[in-house]
Amino acid sequence: MSNIVVAAFYKFAALPDFKAHQAPLHDVAVDADVRGTILLASEGVNGTIAGSRAGIDRVLAHIKTLPGCAGLDWKESYTDENPFLRMKVRLKKEIVTLGVGDIAPEKSHELYVEPHDWNNVISDPDTIVIDTRNDYEVSIGTFDGAINPETKSFRDFPEWFRKFRKENEFKKVAMFCTGGIRCEKSTAFLRSEGVEDVVHLKGGILKYLETIPEEKSRWNGECFVFDNRVSVGHDLAPGTYDMCHACRQPITEDDKKSVHYRAGISCPNCHDRLTEEQKRNFAERQKQVELAKARGETHIGMPKAKSEG
Repeated sequence: MSNIVVAAFYKFAALPDFKAHQAPLHDVAVDADVRGTILLASEGVNGTIAGSRAGIDRVLAHIKTLPGCAGLDWKESYTDENPFLRMKVRLKKEIVTLGVGDIAPEKSHELYVEPHDWNNVISDPDTIVIDTRNDYEVSIGTFDGAINPETKSFRDFPEWFRKFRKENEFKKVAMFCTGGIRCEKSTAFLRSEGVEDVVHLKGGILKYLETIPEEKSRWNGECFVFDNRVSVGHDLAPGTYDMCHACRQPITEDDKKSVHYRAGISCPNCHDRLTEEQKRNFAERQKQVELAKARGETHIGMPKAKSEG
């Protein structure tokens, strides 16, 4: 069994003094040789970290001492190498950015659907199923019949939904995301918009893929994850996608055969969107990465996917 534990977690909780928790949390993680990114905001905590079993247990135990975080849940997977280079604890206005105030995501846990009940919920013809993730994530996998809002950022979701609601009739809504955090917040948003019959998948896609046998699954494709594994499949097995380190979107082996693919510099998704200056900067970074690799080192400037769920 691989000896590096990857833990993804979030908890909506009132943390008015969240800034005071930054340094102690960072110190505990570094001392435990745990790496990754943790976000702190007045609405709670969100992160993905990796390290030894003992190290992860120590950091999670510390997080559970924060106000309102005693019931912290997390999802685990395993890998041979730590997918993160350093430990970061960042202060944010929101632990996942929706850009809408006056909602209460800490109450959305009342509207969970357990993974073993999810297939029945999304099979209901009166229920619309919404994938709350961004377009590049949806492109590599989603649930049968799910609506893709085609958003570039989670901040785009409120505007999309308000427009969708004006143009469509529906009775019930079921939503999902990678690890549960975005659909928990979007559920709170829909409730604030007056939508009463709305639920979301507890633990997100990752918990579903971990819990539901592949032969009974309604999931198609792979699930994008926010670390250097890039994607996972059923049982959270490593997926087949790589990542473009310019635009940080998933790419296939066929994408790498494109004339627009240059390792660390561009891919078919971003080639036409990058400026020449950006390409030069990425080329210099890639050069340093390759030089570090030749020396048997890890280049610390190599970008890592952000923590999200």
